[in-house]
Amino acid sequence: MTAICSAFHKLFMDPSSRDPEIAHSHDPQDIAERLKKGPQVTYLRDWVLGGIDGAVTTFAVVAGVSGAELSTKIILILGAANLLADGFSMAAGNYSGIKAERDDYRRLRETELHHIALSPEGEREEIRQIFAAKGFEGEDLKRAVDIVTKHEERWVEVMIEEEYGAPKANKSPFAAGAATFGAFVICGAVPLLPFLFGAGASALLSAIIMTGVVFFGIGALKSKWSTAPWWSSGLETFLIGMTAAGAAYVTGALLKQWVGV
Repeated sequence: MTAICSAFHKLFMDPSSRDPEIAHSHDPQDIAERLKKGPQVTYLRDWVLGGIDGAVTTFAVVAGVSGAELSTKIILILGAANLLADGFSMAAGNYSGIKAERDDYRRLRETELHHIALSPEGEREEIRQIFAAKGFEGEDLKRAVDIVTKHEERWVEVMIEEEYGAPKANKSPFAAGAATFGAFVICGAVPLLPFLFGAGASALLSAIIMTGVVFFGIGALKSKWSTAPWWSSGLETFLIGMTAAGAAYVTGALLKQWVGV
């Protein structure tokens, strides 16, 4: 337990874990090694999004069916169907989106290579104007253009980033989709556990408490990508999830009255 608390403090509360000025070494050799490795690819964002969506949608199903006062079997059947169908749908959407970004980057690369081959001077002029807009002038501008256009691959990368604003896509579509699906299933299964293990009349209350903890935890993790404090981000996600669940519960209760099930 002590180790878990220490890790949580380091991740969310320790200022050094959030301050970019002390997040890594500025020793020249360390900088060179870090830049040589390139940008770090992470799939935590995909995991967070999948976890939030899984917890929200499955809990909404549980709350809606409970509001309609239907049987535990129906809750489990609909919840499991939601986990598999919606989880796969979200993972497939994330996979397709990232694959489309990678395909688009390759298309832009081929386009720029074609332009350089057909009109090298025109492409050099584009580089000149790009760096002139950044404040380069005179001999500095000429030297910058010569350095960039000396190597074709560097030339193409600069054109793609500056002309199209497209960052180099390094994420694996499969890994991103797998992270999304895994988080969706793991977090989305939490609201179903009390019903699966026969918590009886307290099943809904247990599901609310357990899912609330998941919402808050995911929100706290999400704070790593924002300037908001961990507790604020956690509370925001908690309120969003509980609002969705409350709306589903009320909808189920109203439909029960109108339909008369």
